[in-house]
Amino acid sequence: MNGIYLYEDKHRESYALELHHHLYGQLLYVLEGRGSIVLEGRKEALEQDHAVLILPYADHAVSSDSHLTLLVLAFDEKLLQTSGREAVDRPLFAASALLRLNPFNASELRLLLRKLLHEQRQRDDMSDWAMSIYIQEIFLLLARARQAAQVTDANGLRAEKIRSYIDRHYYEPLTAEELAYKLGVSSRHANNIFKEQYQMTPMQYLTEVRLGIAKKLLAETDKDIVSVCFEVGYESLPTFYRAFKNGVQLSPNKYRQLHREASAPG
Repeated sequence: MNGIYLYEDKHRESYALELHHHLYGQLLYVLEGRGSIVLEGRKEALEQDHAVLILPYADHAVSSDSHLTLLVLAFDEKLLQTSGREAVDRPLFAASALLRLNPFNASELRLLLRKLLHEQRQRDDMSDWAMSIYIQEIFLLLARARQAAQVTDANGLRAEKIRSYIDRHYYEPLTAEELAYKLGVSSRHANNIFKEQYQMTPMQYLTEVRLGIAKKLLAETDKDIVSVCFEVGYESLPTFYRAFKNGVQLSPNKYRQLHREASAPG
């Protein structure tokens, strides 16, 4: 389908694949389990939420330490040529790479992979178009994740430290002052270095993370709205409703209703 195919690949314990390569590209995403991959001569550990971009002709071999389940996205190399690679100095596409995704990026990648599976399964007149859009979103997500991982300047490292802290503690009642204090800088300086790196303030990013997880919970669970509000770190329901409506342009109830209608069979 349009040079894109997504499938599940399960490996039992102590399974080892021979070193090999493909004429097409692959993205491996670890759903569960542990193992390792030899990628162009380097051995790397594989764990849940790791993603591996394997370029065409790149030698690789996967082995499992326990039951290992992967989602494998195979794609035509030509899709990389329209992925905006020049705009990011090819940080992702110059070589095969393993990415250890943070919880937010992993959640976004899982959602995009679910969308691909849905389009691949339903096959209507727009499925090829939809899949080509989703795979470009995946390339963009991975390029940004790789770019963040390669930050080396002092301010960039501070910004990444703030982002990492938010990813791990989004459910806590965080403030701009508290985040800045952990770096030993003023909140103004923390805002400036974070905005320079990510084009938003730390508190805007915190809202983005919370709403991303809230949308996932609303779409995939039957939890009460108040439980979702509590789980993602909001202290009151009105504050959650206001933030959600501002960020998504829908109320939480309406978002859940529309998502279920769109996902209903037939």
